[in-house]
Amino acid sequence: MPRRTAGHTRGRAAVLASLTVTALVAGHPAGAAPAEADSMNRALDRAAEEYDVPRDLLAAVGYGETHLNGHAGQPSQDSGFGVMHLVSNPVNHSLEKASALTGESAAELREDTGTNILGGAAVLRDHADALGLDKARRADIDAWYPAVARYSGAEGAVSALYADTVYTFLAEGLRATVAGGERVSVTSRPVSPDKGPLAKADVTAQSPDYPPALWVAANSANFATGRTATVDKVVIHVMQGSYAGTISWFQNATSKVSSHYVVRSSDGQITQMVRDRDTAYHAKSANASSLGIEHEGFIDDPSWFTDTMYRSSAALTKYLCDRYGIPKDRSHIIGHSEAPGNDHTDPGANWNWTYYMQLVGGAAGGAEGADGLSFSSYSTQRTGSTGAQVKALQTLLDQQGYEAGAVDGVFGSATGSAVTAFQTARGLGADGIVGPKTWTALLSAGTTPTLATGASGDTVKRLQRSLTAALGTAVTADGIFGANTDKAVRSYQSTRGLSADGSVGAATWAALQSGR
Repeated sequence: MPRRTAGHTRGRAAVLASLTVTALVAGHPAGAAPAEADSMNRALDRAAEEYDVPRDLLAAVGYGETHLNGHAGQPSQDSGFGVMHLVSNPVNHSLEKASALTGESAAELREDTGTNILGGAAVLRDHADALGLDKARRADIDAWYPAVARYSGAEGAVSALYADTVYTFLAEGLRATVAGGERVSVTSRPVSPDKGPLAKADVTAQSPDYPPALWVAANSANFATGRTATVDKVVIHVMQGSYAGTISWFQNATSKVSSHYVVRSSDGQITQMVRDRDTAYHAKSANASSLGIEHEGFIDDPSWFTDTMYRSSAALTKYLCDRYGIPKDRSHIIGHSEAPGNDHTDPGANWNWTYYMQLVGGAAGGAEGADGLSFSSYSTQRTGSTGAQVKALQTLLDQQGYEAGAVDGVFGSATGSAVTAFQTARGLGADGIVGPKTWTALLSAGTTPTLATGASGDTVKRLQRSLTAALGTAVTADGIFGANTDKAVRSYQSTRGLSADGSVGAATWAALQSGR
């Protein structure tokens, strides 16, 4: 395990000083970029090299923790700091571990982004060493799954939930704009993480009060059994942290906080942690009469508030209002900052109350293409093409870490280069033309959970879009695996020489993601 010395510290200062010099960045003339345009990418590259951690894994962990935002050294809900969310609380001491491994002070690790990223890499490498990953194994990104799980500071199913999120970002790709306008990308790739004993640690229990949600119980020290008042409001929170991190914090007896529900940003997944009939500790004077919903993210960063999160949370709020007779208005659906006697500011100015209340009120869904990605058919796109499907293509490429240029619906040179890069990475004919095979591979890219009749959610919608492209016939992208989707799956499987059982497992996903 490499340890940093005073000489390394001087070297770090020299590297950081060099970032103040204008660099020639590929695709940009000298002087076109701000002085520190590549500081985040350089910090990731340097930390990855120094501690022999895959660069994209390091970026995905940081993105899952903070969207690569250090929040000016301010702590998260569970006392985590910086881009890599180095934690210092009674049960997780990754900040102190990073200090011991790097020789840097806790203050420097909290406040300096480059140092914080080095600290995160050091902690990840330390976990890898403890798990016996030699150099050859460290070169395999799938082998890092248990180390990522340990980095969460959680145990069992919650640590697996954390690692699954990181590997979802690796599978789907990501593209983030960080401080100074710098772009950090991770290109999508097929992943098959080696989960080891954690393979059986998935969170599978269903919520006893809201059927679409999972169930992970908060520590009994963090809520009170029963109610002393009638439930008459829903309180909206932003957790100032990550989804899995918050679930773990609510399981920590020292936190003395909890919420009834927790919502993930990327896909709207919901976990219930306190029964509706019990009193969660989330809003002081309003605890006894309210239901609390925590949302993954930070109030100063609107990138966390995705449309998927809004829709999932609003569906939950609507359900709770209907179940308990709570009026669907802003007097009864309130922010944490609006609860009497509270000193919190969440959900903050970036929360779109107008849109959220429209969704809670049951605003109707849109027509074809309303989500920007779903169409009844996918046309061949090439240089010079324009329109909504080119915009969908650009969006998908950007989401998966391929630089497609402006999402403007115009197929120009940047989009063509991104298409070619995607085709090359997926073993498709790299001709820059998006036909049925490329559409199928692009639309299906991402995680590969087993799906069957009765499944629902965004992954089902992704399946439905890719089947539409592969079969050339419309499969309604409603996110519900019903009879029509089952029929389409069996048709696809039978025409591709697969077992036509209607279950979408590894073989079916592999065929879709290779463009068959």
